[in-house]
Amino acid sequence: MTDRPLPKPGILQISPYVPGKAAVEGVAHPLKLSANENILGSSPAAREAFASAIDELHLYPDGRCNALREAIGARYGLEPENLLFGCGSDEIFQLIGQTFIQPGDNAVQGEHGFGAFAIATRAAGGEVRMAREVDLRIDVDEVLDCVDERTRVVWIANPANPTGTVVGGSEIRRLHAALPADVVLVLDGAYAEFAEDPDFEDGVDLVRNASNVIMTRTFSKLHGLAALRVGWAYMPAEMAEAIDRIRLPFNVSIPGQRAAIAALADEDFQARSLELVRTWRPWLAQQLGGLGLETTPSSANFVLARFPQTPGRTAADADAFLSARGLIPRRVTGYGLPDHLRITIGLEEHNRAVIDALADFMGPRP
Repeated sequence: MTDRPLPKPGILQISPYVPGKAAVEGVAHPLKLSANENILGSSPAAREAFASAIDELHLYPDGRCNALREAIGARYGLEPENLLFGCGSDEIFQLIGQTFIQPGDNAVQGEHGFGAFAIATRAAGGEVRMAREVDLRIDVDEVLDCVDERTRVVWIANPANPTGTVVGGSEIRRLHAALPADVVLVLDGAYAEFAEDPDFEDGVDLVRNASNVIMTRTFSKLHGLAALRVGWAYMPAEMAEAIDRIRLPFNVSIPGQRAAIAALADEDFQARSLELVRTWRPWLAQQLGGLGLETTPSSANFVLARFPQTPGRTAADADAFLSARGLIPRRVTGYGLPDHLRITIGLEEHNRAVIDALADFMGPRP
């Protein structure tokens, strides 16, 4: 007996997710480059579809997302019954954890892996095992070294957040082949559309031909619908049916479903968003390198830069300097990368402003 209700074991050991900052004291309208949001906004068609739901706010949404299910199935050539929808990918991670992990089990992720993976694991009572990364990349052998008879899930973001690195298709297949059949391999493709590495594979074929692989995607990044929280997953039908038993009803709103369908059809907006990243991602990395900053090759819509440990020139110092100029990068200390800043690709003027500011920051000091 206790004198008050207590959380179940493990809950208070979870580190809450801390999003990138969005405001700077004393700066009226800072530029937020901390959350990898689409700098172009969202599709005009998606905004129109969102507005079309204004007279239906009193109605429950279609809990099965049938129209969106059919649209995604047609767009990507996927079996609609193998799809599952969530309030963002984050909810899907939680559902996976609750379905497959129980106390005493463990799940494996990269040492710099997305924080939502660990939250989902610990919320289900599982142990988080961090596999050492090599050059900020998932190393398949390190992951396999962490797997044992109590491993239930392996989480892989591909491309990775916050590093932007990619695991090639052959390595993903090697990882899957070495996993026990009762371990779920989750391939989080939140940034998959931005990947141009010739070795990258989205995981669709692996899901289709395996019984234990889940691929997740989101409408938050390329499609610019982060506020609407629309995520989806492709998996074997048996897994989808099991997870669907604990999915909360009506978890994707009517405006979200309509906007997602419209965004999926707006290929012009998608092309413009991809072209912006293709143009300015290598430019930003090159310019950062010219300032003496090491960057990690990125296949996402951001660049990760490493700063020296010299007092006055650290990542924390750079963050404060940029923020004072109204430019907000992302500190990634919580991911085990205290010397790095993650910078979302912006418009030309935004990217040039970041480089101009960092040139002043890294320049000669009196």
